[in-house]
Amino acid sequence: MTIATEPPNGRSPRRKIGITCYPTYGGSGVVATELGIELAARGHQVHFITSSLPFRLSGREANIFFHEVDVYHYPLFEHPPYDLALATRMAEVAEFYSLDLLHVHYAIPHSISALLARQMTETQQEVARRRYLPIITTLHGTDITLVGLDRSYLPITQYGIEQSDGVTAISSYLRDRTREDFNIQSEIEVIRNFVNCDVYFRDPAKVAAMRPRFAAPASPGTPAEKLFVHLSNFRPVKRILDVIEVFARVASALPARLMLIGDGPDRSAAEHLAVRLGVAGRIHFLGKQDNVNELLPLADLMLMPSEMESFGLAALEAMACGVPTIGTRVGGVAELIDDGVNGLLFPVGDTEAMAAAAIALLGDEARLAAMAAAARKTASDRFCSSRIIPLYEAFYERVIARGQAVKP
Repeated sequence: MTIATEPPNGRSPRRKIGITCYPTYGGSGVVATELGIELAARGHQVHFITSSLPFRLSGREANIFFHEVDVYHYPLFEHPPYDLALATRMAEVAEFYSLDLLHVHYAIPHSISALLARQMTETQQEVARRRYLPIITTLHGTDITLVGLDRSYLPITQYGIEQSDGVTAISSYLRDRTREDFNIQSEIEVIRNFVNCDVYFRDPAKVAAMRPRFAAPASPGTPAEKLFVHLSNFRPVKRILDVIEVFARVASALPARLMLIGDGPDRSAAEHLAVRLGVAGRIHFLGKQDNVNELLPLADLMLMPSEMESFGLAALEAMACGVPTIGTRVGGVAELIDDGVNGLLFPVGDTEAMAAAAIALLGDEARLAAMAAAARKTASDRFCSSRIIPLYEAFYERVIARGQAVKP
């Protein structure tokens, strides 16, 4: 274990942290990448060990290093063994850079690869090079509620959680669900998702300049168009077709537009439904975007009618920009959205009620403004990165201290 340096401002010691996540568009990858960026800004050395550069990284950030996992394609392997290649790369980076810990996001297969890497570093032939590499696993949602519960993955998911030196969950709901479904008795620390409130905020001047590209302003005799937004990876669990249904109902009652940010398997179905409902011309299919923080503040309302959300990161990012969310009462969403105060919650699939509530809210400017202000206040008071990152740092120190006690 390396000796950490203590910064002059008295914050947590500077550490060398390995982070592994799915680098593609999705909540777990976003959180992992933003966590690395925030940690690097606080003086830690962050090493991303992933199959490709995480999409929110530019590759030019200070204190951030990227180590690509190269998978060998051999005709004997029907499916290239990424998890084994990842374990090998983790062990290599940990040894060469003297990492203090590995922080993996999404239990399968990352926690198992990390456990293999830890064993490899513990059993070096040269005794002087042997070291204990602490592992922290952060559970994000579908790794527990969907993938992990599959009978072919349940035992190994349980093993990965139990053998990690520290486990965090992004909501109390996910912690409780994990304990119940996997019979986990060990500690699971709840550290909720976060947003950089200095990056995600509403700038009236920028909104005035950018919004006309997506929604027409008021003109003599014509009211301004309302603007909705949805942000996701367009997987079935996000219920993108419900987004189209809700918007079509609203658009039949008042002039409105919809920004769809992201891409994924249900995009084609969404496009076809928009055509069938006659609203295709009022929807902006924007695809994957890097400047989400500039687009979200343009909207009046966020639509998040998901089948399941263990937290609701997209809603939090919108709330930080002063955009309330119309969402579903599932999973950990209620830990973020206070129904009727900073957003509105409905049963899954109740598109009629969601649309009616949106129409009513957009027709009550005072209530909409109060809800927007409450949404921003919730984000700034409880979920800003400046509040959440120190929780991760403190957890790192506890896990590292425990690892030092079992150092080989």
